[in-house]
Amino acid sequence: MADILEPRAKTEPAPPALKERLVTTQHKLRLGRRALEYTATCGTLVLREDEADKNGQRSADKPRAELFFIAYTLDNATSAKPRPVTFSFNGGPGSSSVWLHLGILGPQRVATDEMGNAPPPPYALVDNEHTLLTDSDLVFIDPIGTGHSRMAEGEKTAEFHDYQRDLDAVGDFIRLYLTRYGRWDAPKYLIGESYGTTRAAGLSLHLQEKHDIFLNGLMLVSLAIDLQTLSFDHGNELPYALFLPTYAATAWYHKALTPELQKKPLKDVIAQAEAFALGDYSAALLQGSRLDAATREHVAGQVARYSGLSTEYVLRSDLRLGEFRYFKELLRHRGQTVGRLDTRFLGIDRDDAGEKPEEDAAMSNLAGAYASCINRLLKTTLQYDSDAPYVVHAPIWDKWTWKGFENKYVNVGASLRRAMHSNAHMRVYVASGYYDLATPHAAGDYTINHLGLRDAQWQKIALSYFEAGHMMYIHQPSLTRMAGELRAFVGAA
Repeated sequence: MADILEPRAKTEPAPPALKERLVTTQHKLRLGRRALEYTATCGTLVLREDEADKNGQRSADKPRAELFFIAYTLDNATSAKPRPVTFSFNGGPGSSSVWLHLGILGPQRVATDEMGNAPPPPYALVDNEHTLLTDSDLVFIDPIGTGHSRMAEGEKTAEFHDYQRDLDAVGDFIRLYLTRYGRWDAPKYLIGESYGTTRAAGLSLHLQEKHDIFLNGLMLVSLAIDLQTLSFDHGNELPYALFLPTYAATAWYHKALTPELQKKPLKDVIAQAEAFALGDYSAALLQGSRLDAATREHVAGQVARYSGLSTEYVLRSDLRLGEFRYFKELLRHRGQTVGRLDTRFLGIDRDDAGEKPEEDAAMSNLAGAYASCINRLLKTTLQYDSDAPYVVHAPIWDKWTWKGFENKYVNVGASLRRAMHSNAHMRVYVASGYYDLATPHAAGDYTINHLGLRDAQWQKIALSYFEAGHMMYIHQPSLTRMAGELRAFVGAA
């Protein structure tokens, strides 16, 4: 009886082991007279890491995470040559791959109007006549913590939410995919958006050095590989000059410029703003408090002229217009704010005071539509049934670590340059939106111009600009042109 009455130790259930789960379905997409028959494979691959025992001997591989992906491969390919394979991811860090997937690349896309406005809920998926599947197989990667990708029980967040560890995980997945599905003979491409360009630039060298994977090309959408150009920190003058051309484009779009500028074509306004920003404006900013009063007044007038703000406001801001102040100030007199990801979109706050908007109107326009459509696509079309949430955007930016970049701005341009110099065949396509105030086009141009490339590599870079924002493909005319450029870029293999 004594044994029965004694309290027993409580046994905790063991955490579920990571396991691979894959679902394969067959589909047909009709594009005019052409029918694309393709296979969709979605699910998780387990990433493992070598583990040593207490004597330092190698033991069995340790499961570290399960990485979720969606792949589309064409069944009725007519060419005898291996089809290209394009690996796609978005940014954040903390974003799933949903934006490029359902915005431009995949067989279906989120329906929007010509400008990019999403319809009222419950939203719609439509066949995508612009899909890159016509010219390349597609693999959409959700980094750890996004989509259905999860780390193993007990793993620390920092193990994956770090610049280098993120490269390790995505690079390991790409190697594993190429091996598992027999794609080592395929031309290989990466496409990344926003922080996805940071990842892609880093991977271009990482894949060479760790896995001997040499890429045919990178497609970089809304460039962010030198964060100094995007960081409004005290003492860093670059963003004030590099954001001004997009301020000018935004003011032009909302008819907030002087009549003399407003009647000019957009590209002419941007060109004038760029010349001033990289000339007199940059020179004035570099002088700091030693700038004389007359020059300060003149420069303030020019900044006001191109930004659409008042000279008085520019002077009160010490000539330095931060992004969030601009979102709130430009149309304050109309009771409106402008978006960050796409300044064509307008928001309304509770009041018209304050220095920053309550929400990003551009993100508010799209978030619900993309979340609804990816969940519907997974369950209904791809038949991947799971009660776990598909994480469209995980709030991990402030938890992200940057080992190797301590006490300096993150700049992975050196990795891209080294990859291009050691792989003479790798080409780069860069897409920028004129109404993007998350990664402005002038900041991207500055980054490209400071990579330190030699002449031969310069010929491998193609730059393209769109009258849209960060996700320029939601704008129908931009979608059509960009899709054609991506097909031509991949088709060159």
